[in-house]
Amino acid sequence: MMKNLAGTTEDGLVKNLSVKVVQPVDMNKNTSWFHYPGVWTCYILIIFTGWLVILSLFGCNPGTAWTVVNLIHFLVTYIFFHWKKGTPFAEDQGMYNKLTWWEQMDSGRQFTTNRKFLTIVPLALYLIACHTTNYQNPSLFLNTLAVGVLVIAKFPNMHKVRILGINADYPS
Repeated sequence: MMKNLAGTTEDGLVKNLSVKVVQPVDMNKNTSWFHYPGVWTCYILIIFTGWLVILSLFGCNPGTAWTVVNLIHFLVTYIFFHWKKGTPFAEDQGMYNKLTWWEQMDSGRQFTTNRKFLTIVPLALYLIACHTTNYQNPSLFLNTLAVGVLVIAKFPNMHKVRILGINADYPS
């Protein structure tokens, strides 16, 4: 049987040209939403929209607005990805109670595309914020502190590590 470029065979039947993407099975409702198509795009659009809002509401220069966006991004992602533990869902029966969102993501596997993306975003924000403020203090110091904390928290060596026992689960 010969096929032409349109995907039809010589008898006129059209072959299925769709691609089936098999997502990894992630039963954790708290993190599985990050596998949906378009989440990365929405994430970037939220950051850019935040920059536009800060730029227009406060009338500051673009560099200051990027620094504010970087610091807000740092606070929000650190609290929700690296500080808060557990899930809001009762179906998991407490199996994730001692894990942060970052530790739950991709079932704890390291170097997945989602983890790489979430590591690159703070680095890109850092570079944009520092470049647009001409690497001047105090913006440089604040941006460097924010990206340092976020990137170190994402290191594979920091998986389930609580520095100085901060945010650790002690038996009650």
